Amino acid sequence: MVRPLHVPRLVVAAPSSGSGKTTVATGLMAAFSGRGLAVSPHKAGPDYIDPGYHALATGRPGRNLDAFMCGPELVAPLFAHGAAGCDLAIVEGVMGLYDGAAGRGELASTAQVAKLLRAPVVLVVDASSQSRSVAALVHGFASFDPQVRLGGVILNKVGSDRHEAMLREALEEAGTPVLGVLRRAPQVAAPSRHLGLVPVAERRSDALSSVAALAEQVRAGCDLEALLALARTAPPLDCEAWSPQGPRTPDGLAQGPGDGAAPAGHGGAPGGRPVVAVAGGAAFTFSYAEHAELLTAAGAEVVTFDPLRDEALPDGTAGLVIGGGFPEMYAPELSANEPLRAAVAAFAAAGGPVAAECAGLLYLARSLDGKPMCGVLDADARMSERLTLGYREAVAVSDSPLAATGTRLRGHEFHRTVIEPGAGAAPAWGFTHPERRVEGFVQQGVHASYLHTHWAAEPSVARRFAQAAAAHR
Repeated sequence: MVRPLHVPRLVVAAPSSGSGKTTVATGLMAAFSGRGLAVSPHKAGPDYIDPGYHALATGRPGRNLDAFMCGPELVAPLFAHGAAGCDLAIVEGVMGLYDGAAGRGELASTAQVAKLLRAPVVLVVDASSQSRSVAALVHGFASFDPQVRLGGVILNKVGSDRHEAMLREALEEAGTPVLGVLRRAPQVAAPSRHLGLVPVAERRSDALSSVAALAEQVRAGCDLEALLALARTAPPLDCEAWSPQGPRTPDGLAQGPGDGAAPAGHGGAPGGRPVVAVAGGAAFTFSYAEHAELLTAAGAEVVTFDPLRDEALPDGTAGLVIGGGFPEMYAPELSANEPLRAAVAAFAAAGGPVAAECAGLLYLARSLDGKPMCGVLDADARMSERLTLGYREAVAVSDSPLAATGTRLRGHEFHRTVIEPGAGAAPAWGFTHPERRVEGFVQQGVHASYLHTHWAAEPSVARRFAQAAAAHR
């Protein structure tokens, strides 16, 4: 029997990117957490960086809700998984409120996520270059889709008391509540570079100060009581929470990891669980929390290591996961860690299962911007002026420890690098949309690709990988 989820919730959206969603969402998370509330942080879309700031603000993992990669049917269950037991959930939107996957209507838009969660929307408006026109803008967003419930606005980058008065007067005429007014505040801005904000792991001390400043700005400029009251108008959510153990049986028990789970008695971790080493640190910051949860549920012992500092893989490593991040920013340091590069190359040469995404692909290459890398792949990578960005539909074209041939996944590409060649003799994926091409490398136990995927959409990949780790150990 599904128990309704009673968690107050808000979706923080905007008319367009750059309006201040991250500022407001992170500030609200920190401000409410500072009041002693357990706040569940979420991000619509595939973004890895904003959830790091959300986690800093709340002390809980930032979780993504991506209707393209995971399917609309998993948005509410994944939300329920993260928000269980919390007093409040805040979802930061992606791009403009109604922007989603190109050519797919509302799919993967903030509006779709808000409707799936039955959550009220707070619209963050950059008011720096308008006055009465703000009413027309907000009216258009409120009326475009009657199923999206716009609960109020937060005005950002307001210039003066007179400017604020004009904006409030216009919105009062339109009948839209103003739930907050924020002035320009350079001290709360986070630095950016070629793929967005600089991740928390690269500037933790400064990031803590920024989040604290955001919380203070939001406390001073927003009506927290009104926002909390609005969040509490969200009706109960009738869905079963997603679980890394799999769906529950009619008697309420988890079915367990299922076929392909790592069997007992293998590996070097306590209890016989195979060790899966996951790259972390400043160079490899892109990871979805559900991946480690799925590996653990499948029987693995997940251990994090830092390729910038650690000179050896964790003891008993039987599987290696190297996710996304910014290795191009740390190419000299990664290259200088010769002992670890040799250890990774030896592990791959011995047939150890390796799953590498984007940054991991670059790290496994022969070189990155002329700096020697692990040399697992007969390929060279370099920075590019061209941004590769977008959702992809993919099918596995070569058997690997991560995916059997024919496995279909939706993913996301986001990088300003190129690798030559772009695919090996046995490619990892064949893209079927938006263009048709093969990409990535499968060799021995290695699966390396630019494609970011969300394993909650296809938990069999985590089970398959854990099984391969157990067998290798």
